[in-house]
Amino acid sequence: MLRTSYYPVLRQMRDFKMPLLVAINGPTLGFGLCLALMGDVILAARSAFFQLTFSRIGLVPDGGAPWLLPRIVGMARTKELVILAERVGAEKALNWGLINQVHDDEKLLDAAKALATELTQRPTATLSLIRRAYWDSLDNSYEEQLELEAELQSLAGKTQDFAEGVMAFREKRLPVFKGA
Repeated sequence: MLRTSYYPVLRQMRDFKMPLLVAINGPTLGFGLCLALMGDVILAARSAFFQLTFSRIGLVPDGGAPWLLPRIVGMARTKELVILAERVGAEKALNWGLINQVHDDEKLLDAAKALATELTQRPTATLSLIRRAYWDSLDNSYEEQLELEAELQSLAGKTQDFAEGVMAFREKRLPVFKGA
């Protein structure tokens, strides 16, 4: 089931062309946490908590957690999350770097909508290249990463959005990106 149902979704999220904005307004457990971690920017309500309960039910973590978590929070905190399987509150998750922002519960949705609106004003073609740069970096050597960055920068430098960004900077105005 993992190979045929769950993992294809994770791969689609990893390869998605636009930044993934995640807003968490409650408990985020097990595979749900793995899905949330695929987000590029993760917002959480103050009352939200995170927990990997696999060890409490006799399972091994899946959903890419053993690969992704050490890269996000380090090995010691990963082992704490997985082996102890205790709840991690939103403030602690923010402190650890597991999430990006914490908001009062009643303000979470508005904050997520505002951020989503802001992202739509960015150069979307370039955002796609940025996602590729950091996802690929996890498996690249330093030299491979430098080469990838040069390739992606070349692509970004040929976009209409780059030309618009430079023009707007010169004219001291906000850019109007079109995603091309």
